[in-house]
Amino acid sequence: MGSCWLHLAALLALGARASLEYEETPWCSPIKVKHGYANCRTPQGEYYKNVLGTRCDIRCQKGYELHGPHQLICQSSKRWSGKVLCKQKRCPTLSMPTNGGFKCLDGAYFGSRCEYYCSPGYQLKGDRIVTCMDSKAWSGRPAACVDTEPPRIQCPSVKEKSAEPNKLTARVFWDTPEGRDTADGILTDVILKGLPPGSHFPEGDHKIQYTVYDRAENKGTCKFLVKVRVRRCVKLNAPDNGYIKCSGDGNNYGATCEFSCIGGYELQGSPARVCQYNLGWSGVEPTCAPMNINVNVRTAAALLDQFYEKRRLLIISTPTAANFFYRMQLGMLQPAQCGLDLRHVTVVELVGVFPALIGRIGVKLLPPSLALQLRLLLRIPHYSFNIVVMDKHGMDKERYPFPATPAELFALIDKFPLRKDEMKLQAEIGQSCP
Repeated sequence: MGSCWLHLAALLALGARASLEYEETPWCSPIKVKHGYANCRTPQGEYYKNVLGTRCDIRCQKGYELHGPHQLICQSSKRWSGKVLCKQKRCPTLSMPTNGGFKCLDGAYFGSRCEYYCSPGYQLKGDRIVTCMDSKAWSGRPAACVDTEPPRIQCPSVKEKSAEPNKLTARVFWDTPEGRDTADGILTDVILKGLPPGSHFPEGDHKIQYTVYDRAENKGTCKFLVKVRVRRCVKLNAPDNGYIKCSGDGNNYGATCEFSCIGGYELQGSPARVCQYNLGWSGVEPTCAPMNINVNVRTAAALLDQFYEKRRLLIISTPTAANFFYRMQLGMLQPAQCGLDLRHVTVVELVGVFPALIGRIGVKLLPPSLALQLRLLLRIPHYSFNIVVMDKHGMDKERYPFPATPAELFALIDKFPLRKDEMKLQAEIGQSCP
């Protein structure tokens, strides 16, 4: 019994000493870390987390970062070895995109969401919404506002116009279209493909295209048609034994067609016809009728007037039908009749001496008095052989006192001014001599 009391007394003495040591050990104030926590280890056991020598590892919640030492130690001064603070993490300030902006719900702190936007005419390239992450970086790709919308341009509607009289073109005007950029309103280039306004457009459909570019090299295009129509009459043909020469395209509104006849024929009807707006031809249809020479006129001048602007004259005068030069001349001209007709030449023969004077044009005989008047008017010798060449205007162009070969005569006539136009027309229709 006595030994038990001794053992109990020993235990009480030991507890009292331990309690005295505990009371004498320095204590630090409890650690409180806002938005964080402390993981402590002490020499006195888990219960004693703020006694001398306690070591606490400091951690912050997600989205927060530690400011201060990572470990605190309880010192004999009853103070911790440092001060700590968990501050909310912050991402760098976002760059304002050109031609746009952004708005954020909670600034640039962890978890904040920011949304980008662009000015009218621009489109967002990158992520529209970004979030501040625990790594203090923004999620997603950097945003930019780019001009991807093409500029707008409005062309006029189809332009239709008829060609002007006696022309195959029409002059067409329109207002040059203006482009509009949907972004910054600035255009760098306006390119026209086709003829500009105010040009003379030929018959047909013509595509006009305008292209505009903005500073981002986006392009806008518009197109329209210029339609030019030529009013046309039914095409005319040359009369039998005649020619036709037309201006313009031959049958367009305002075109004039002129008619003429080959040698030995004279024109009856309208010498010229015009294609009118109602698509009908003016005048009446011309024909070429064989030339009817009136030999019963009273004067030589009246006889010559019948050939004015129609025929050239080759007047052969001889004192007798037996004249050597005369017979030689007729012999040379007989095989050259095609060349004479091609050159619109009529042969007039004056044979003999008045009163035994005979005049002949083909198969028609001239009265002796008319034949005499012709010799006197043209001053042709009565008693010698003579040839007179006259043009279509009645001009005396050349005289020969001896026979002239067809080659000489044709070379002379082909130099006459009117003859050049005749040769051109004859070449066009393929009229020639074998």
